[in-house]
Amino acid sequence: MGSIKVHLFTTVDGVVDAPMWTMPYGFPEDLAAAVGGLTAGATGILLGRTTYEMFGPAWSTRTAADDPGAPFFNDTEKFVVSGTLTDPSWGPATVLGGYDADRIRALRAEHDLYVSGSATLVRALVADGLVDELHLFVYPVAVGTGITLFPPGTPQTALSLLSADRLSNGVAHLVYGPA
Repeated sequence: MGSIKVHLFTTVDGVVDAPMWTMPYGFPEDLAAAVGGLTAGATGILLGRTTYEMFGPAWSTRTAADDPGAPFFNDTEKFVVSGTLTDPSWGPATVLGGYDADRIRALRAEHDLYVSGSATLVRALVADGLVDELHLFVYPVAVGTGITLFPPGTPQTALSLLSADRLSNGVAHLVYGPA
């Protein structure tokens, strides 16, 4: 059986929107190693349509010389949850259709899946108990507005803290699993 590991950059006030606020903190070796540890065992990338469409142009032109993560993002099979995307241009990619927990459960049985961004998808995965590890990289900044992982009105969600590390740039790497 596979797993689903989620990676999100977030602020102390819970914003997971396009993380431009990460830039002043750099991408030190310990952060790269933590993210690399998540991607190393993955056999597939699970993304929502919006993140897929943002990642495609950003990653498709990068090579290993530009970024050691480029081969993983460009060459690994991407599974896109979307009811509207019909012709994925950044591949290899398979469009799964709209969100279906049973379809994701079956995919998880066959793959170790890595999820980055995709807040709407992650909310659904957490609600359906499909996330094995939720890796939150919490940046020491509050931005006051933006997309949050758990917006107001979200039902209470219990999680279990699996680990917590302080990275060299002041970012907290918190790992949660099902309660």
